[in-house]
Amino acid sequence: MELVDILVPNGVVANSRATSKKQILQDLARKAAELTGAEERAIFDVLLERERLGTTGVGNGIAIPHGKLGGLKRLWGVFARLEKPVDFEAIDEQPVDLVFLLLAPEGAGADHLKALAKVSRLLRDRRICEKLRGSEKSDALYALITEHTANAA
Repeated sequence: MELVDILVPNGVVANSRATSKKQILQDLARKAAELTGAEERAIFDVLLERERLGTTGVGNGIAIPHGKLGGLKRLWGVFARLEKPVDFEAIDEQPVDLVFLLLAPEGAGADHLKALAKVSRLLRDRRICEKLRGSEKSDALYALITEHTANAA
């Protein structure tokens, strides 16, 4: 499984204007609902519930909100590059400007964890993050994410 199997071109938001953690989660839930056909509110609730367990702001300006949702047939990703970093209660207390949402079907145990690991590895690469932060077009962001992971396999 590669990120190209999870992230579709219209699942990339190049210049999100969200100004808070709640707003970015709402925006991502809306985009994920468009892609998956799942209820926007159900997605948002799953994301909020996960955040209550502990922040998904992993540091270095990156957040990887994720959750499992009944009714999904496969894993889905949504990526957003924020115009201005927002407080995401990240573990390093730094604001976040790169957010990769990951949604998995209820029974996707190992696949969900593998996808999280793949996203995490990608976003730990400082060069990739610099390129993502420097790109303002959705297609360029999509290419950076999917081509890098395909080449790294």
